[in-house]
Amino acid sequence: MSTDQTDFSKGALVLFSGGQDSTTCLAWALHHFERVETLGFHYGQRHSVEMECRGIIREKITRIDPKWQARLGKDHILNLSDLGAISETALTRETEIKWDKQGLPSTFVPGRNLLFLTYGSIIADRRHLRHIIGGMCETDYSGYPDCRDDTIKALQVAINLGMDNRFVLHTPLMWMDKADEWRMAQDLGGQALIDLINKETHSCYLGDRSQYHAWGYGCGHCPACKLRQSGWETYLQQKGK
Repeated sequence: MSTDQTDFSKGALVLFSGGQDSTTCLAWALHHFERVETLGFHYGQRHSVEMECRGIIREKITRIDPKWQARLGKDHILNLSDLGAISETALTRETEIKWDKQGLPSTFVPGRNLLFLTYGSIIADRRHLRHIIGGMCETDYSGYPDCRDDTIKALQVAINLGMDNRFVLHTPLMWMDKADEWRMAQDLGGQALIDLINKETHSCYLGDRSQYHAWGYGCGHCPACKLRQSGWETYLQQKGK
């Protein structure tokens, strides 16, 4: 989405789950904006352990750059438990992760990102923050339709019309694969950010933090773990060239 340099001195709200994508987006926002706030959601997710990681990440990421410490502001958490109650997916139920006839994984929570960005715009409006940042990605993802660039662009139009505002929805990871994302983290915060993402973030759909790998904690078998591992290994290979 838009990355108009004239707007980067404004405030921003990051949809921050405590995972690799949102932590990279948080670093991106802290690099570009003067005031950054974060927003997380409880929606009945099986991997709710990610919410426990958020505070640690927020505290440790400010040690990477003195400017980031000055820029990081208030954290907001909303309870969207009804979403988990009605969605009946493998991300909100103790069920097997599988794919349907359309190729969508059972971890797809219908409308999740639409709700997240809509609620985010309400918080942003009240906090006088123009920019909203999300970790949606169309390049290296599980096929979720609400991660597509067209979806985000359409939602930006709808939100601005419905709220009579001029929010900008940023998706800095939209056209990156996971290896690109690791390189972005390296560029933004060096080895310190790479280590923070590896040790403190959580992406595993099953919420497994009992197993530590070179790429972080996780079961090693769910789609999120496989994507993260593959991206890490490609990043290391390309870094060594």
